[in-house]
Amino acid sequence: MNVNQSAPPVLPYGQPQPVYPGYHQSSYGGQPESTVPPIPYGAYNGPVPGYQPTPPPGVSRAPPSSGAPPASTAQASCDQTAYGQFGQGDIQNGPSSTVQMQRLPGSQPFGSAPLAPVVTQPSVLQPYGPLPTSAQVTAHLAGMQISGAVAPAPPAPGLGYGSPPSLASASGSFPNSGLYGSYPRGQAPPLSLAQSHPGAQPPQRSVPSQATSFTPTVPGGPRMPSMTGPLLPGQGFGGPPVSQPNHLSSPPPQTLPPGTQMTGPPGPPPPMHSSQPGYQLQQNGSFGPTQGPQPNYRSPYPGASTFGSQPGPPQPLPPKRLDPDAIPSPIQVIEDDRNNRGSEPFVTGVRGQVPPLVTTNFLVKDQGNASPRYIRCTSYNIPCTSDMAKQAQVPLAAVIKPLARLPPEEASLYVVDHGESGPLRCNRCKAYMCPFMQFIEGGRRFQCCFCSCINDVPPQYFQHLDHTGKRVDAYDRPELSLGSYEFLATVDYCKNNKFPIPPAFIFMIDVSYNAIRSGLVRLLCEELKSLLDFLPREGGAEESAVRVGFVTYNKVLHFYNVKSSLAQPQMMVVSDVSDMFVPLLDGFLVNVNESRTVITSLLDQIPEMFADTRETETVFAPVIQAGMEALKAAECAGKLFVFHTSLPIAEAPGKLKNRDDRKLINTDKEKTLFQPQTGAYQTLAKECVAQGCCVDLFLFPNQYVDVATLSVVPQLTGGSVYKYACFQVENDQERFLSDLRRDIQKIVGFDAVMRVRTSTGIRAVDFFGAFYMSNTTDVELAGLDVDKTVTVEFKHDDRLNEESGALLQCALLYTSCAGQRRLRIHNLALNCCTQLADLYRNCETDTLINYMAKFAYRGVLNSPLKTVQDTLITQCAQILACYRKNCASPSSAGQLILPECMKLLPVYLNCVLKSDVLQPGAEVTTDDRAYVRQLVTSMDVAETNVFFYPRLLPLTKSPIENTTEPPAVRASEERLSNGDIYLLENGLNLFLWVGASVQQGIVQSLFSVSSFSQITSGLSVLPVLDNPLSKKVRSLIDSLRAQRSRYMKLIVVKQEDKLEMLFKHFLVEDKSLSGGASYVDFLCHMHKEIRQLLS
Repeated sequence: MNVNQSAPPVLPYGQPQPVYPGYHQSSYGGQPESTVPPIPYGAYNGPVPGYQPTPPPGVSRAPPSSGAPPASTAQASCDQTAYGQFGQGDIQNGPSSTVQMQRLPGSQPFGSAPLAPVVTQPSVLQPYGPLPTSAQVTAHLAGMQISGAVAPAPPAPGLGYGSPPSLASASGSFPNSGLYGSYPRGQAPPLSLAQSHPGAQPPQRSVPSQATSFTPTVPGGPRMPSMTGPLLPGQGFGGPPVSQPNHLSSPPPQTLPPGTQMTGPPGPPPPMHSSQPGYQLQQNGSFGPTQGPQPNYRSPYPGASTFGSQPGPPQPLPPKRLDPDAIPSPIQVIEDDRNNRGSEPFVTGVRGQVPPLVTTNFLVKDQGNASPRYIRCTSYNIPCTSDMAKQAQVPLAAVIKPLARLPPEEASLYVVDHGESGPLRCNRCKAYMCPFMQFIEGGRRFQCCFCSCINDVPPQYFQHLDHTGKRVDAYDRPELSLGSYEFLATVDYCKNNKFPIPPAFIFMIDVSYNAIRSGLVRLLCEELKSLLDFLPREGGAEESAVRVGFVTYNKVLHFYNVKSSLAQPQMMVVSDVSDMFVPLLDGFLVNVNESRTVITSLLDQIPEMFADTRETETVFAPVIQAGMEALKAAECAGKLFVFHTSLPIAEAPGKLKNRDDRKLINTDKEKTLFQPQTGAYQTLAKECVAQGCCVDLFLFPNQYVDVATLSVVPQLTGGSVYKYACFQVENDQERFLSDLRRDIQKIVGFDAVMRVRTSTGIRAVDFFGAFYMSNTTDVELAGLDVDKTVTVEFKHDDRLNEESGALLQCALLYTSCAGQRRLRIHNLALNCCTQLADLYRNCETDTLINYMAKFAYRGVLNSPLKTVQDTLITQCAQILACYRKNCASPSSAGQLILPECMKLLPVYLNCVLKSDVLQPGAEVTTDDRAYVRQLVTSMDVAETNVFFYPRLLPLTKSPIENTTEPPAVRASEERLSNGDIYLLENGLNLFLWVGASVQQGIVQSLFSVSSFSQITSGLSVLPVLDNPLSKKVRSLIDSLRAQRSRYMKLIVVKQEDKLEMLFKHFLVEDKSLSGGASYVDFLCHMHKEIRQLLS
């Protein structure tokens, strides 16, 4: 959001509406009226008020447009999936419309239509709080400016992206009224941009102000108020609404055809705009006659009479238009950060610096603190006392990604070898040598920076100090000058005091009827022949040290001897699945190059051997048990790749029953859907972790498979779950094979233990991620790959010192793919503060949301969803209320004031609250929710950022020759123009939305068909065409896929098609079909919560 521009003179929230001729005004502030009852907001997640399609007398309806199909007509199919799981259920997010408006260039001049004279009336009570005095009410729209600079003319309100709104429901019910609070219909709290606390320093991000506060006009761009009742004087039917109706049960909302206009009270018509025949340019963000200032509203320009005051003399018109986008925009914040911080390297030498956002491409220079690629914190300046931390309610957490990939421009970590003596550590707290250790007594001793213990320096490590007290060899030793480095571990760090042998991979393939029929087994065996050449290898090794083994299974298990001396592979069957053992040792785990011909022969034979199978039942726990026993017998760590298709109902340990029950949703028993149905898998996972056996699970279900239970072992062993619902080779082959290739090739640390140490005053108290913990300090991971994170929460156990700050050290002990035992160390120093303003100035919202999502997703295991949602909302309100009370300069209670670093907290938190785990739509299955829940648990900050707030990229607005990634637009339906094509990605899904009015040439260039109607909806591959547009779009898709840890399957969505419901589910600023609030409504609700806390 450009804070140097001002808001447009549209209706502020929280004020009564003027009466439309022929209609009665509903009561405000306790003043009764006769006919129309007030419409209160429902509770959060409450039922949506009914949609009344009956028009009032005298208001004619427009002919119906081609709206969205009714719910009953949508056929959910298996192959178009969102998380790789659900079909395209009808997710209605507002009326579809064929009429779309183009946003005008920012320099477009406005017509000088005269405004109506100012009218003032006695003020009325608002439905909350005491009667404001004129001094308290600061709904002054020109007060949006921070720097006082005059904004250039913005685009014409009402000519933004998006369709004209549906015809208003005039029956007095308000289908798109917000879900929360007691604000008058469709109105938000007054907001304004306030100056920061007098003592505040400028933040390290884009805007030189501490607080963002608003006087919401109609937030979120050029919009009408979000009421669908009687029109206000001068309002025509046009301009996008704030949040559009979401109704499946009612007939599709109707829109007016282009050129039609409803008449309001007489007024001078504004000038017509040449590029939009049939629509009159309107000054208040809608179409129709010009609207003057409203009674009881502050005038939209300086000097006009104020709310509740006496009428003043007429004032001159403002010389410039004001900025229509009044609420914080994620897109603007991301863009500003890229512009301000993307060009310079981020140097880590200074304590407590807030890094650039995860959405900014930047290089890191390690000068003593770990790169933000390894550790990101919720705040880089933490309160000195626990009382202060409790007051602010900002969670103190770090998201740690110990094995994170680095870009090629950054050097990989140095490996330090101290020989047999091993790495130097503190004798008391066992912290490893790092740049913060203080050498004393001429270098003969060092004081631990974590526990202050004085330690002797071993003779072989001694070095003299320079005049500053620093060792003269500090810059020659990575552990004394860098934030991240590795030590080679000695035999003391190895299991049973023996150096490990290289890990093994075991491929365990379901050969039941479903797997054979779908073509999965044949596809997998064919791919493995070539994929085994790409097993992970260390540094410059010619071949991988990883050995491989093969098992197939249905109700019984088949082990294969692929010893290099055999002419043909040998099969051994174990049918007693209740007492699993490995029937062979020699020849089961082999070197790929030595046994290549036998392995190739086996992979050719497996699809043929089971081609005629009729066995539909499968086992699951014995399969993992067998893999673990094989690794135990070989005395090595490793990974199981399990390819599984159905609920394991065969008689065996870990047998499951179908317990999918949608009737439990929104009841206190809903949490049981996320819990494993048996404890057998937790016991099995514990044994796997002890052996260093990590499990990656590839699921190919056609129906319920109980992901919540099957994912327990992958989750607790540090593995991954991949899910391909209704797998079909032609549709899902590319996605599955891409995920498999990446999963097999990525670097993994095996048999790992991680511990986070902190300096005196704080300690790690809680951990989130895919791992197992047998005590309160050690995070045990059978495997840890480059994509996994561990999130750690800290609490105070003593007072911190502002001068010395706080220190974190993450130490990961693991076995590399080559069988080398290593210690990876990451260090980070944070500032400490005695002023709350310093805490709020150094927070990072993306990391905060990552933590809050993981906290909530774990909460659903034990608490009702409503409790989890309320906890999140309350914590967010407390964070913002504490800022308002202690850091912001005094202002009217009617203003919503947000800290600069946290101004996106409400929009992102609303996305978490509306996510499928916490608020499922009707088409989201129990398995989908369990899958997403465990997926988010180990996501890094960049992944949760795009997962909760997807990127929406317009493809046809920038010149074809421009090959850079197009700038994103906000994730809202009103930002879509039906003459354009958009790409939406959230890290798991990729949608190409095609507007109904896209130029024929563009359709031909991209899809090789002559018209919009010939495009195949649900298409998952774009044709390879030799023209600039096709090359540009395909290149962009490849680039987006390369940025993500999982392959994003493309789905082409045509405007007005049934698949559009699925696409709209990801337009997170809009109201969701499942009852989730729009961004605007949620901001109103947060403001109400904050005011309640402050009062």
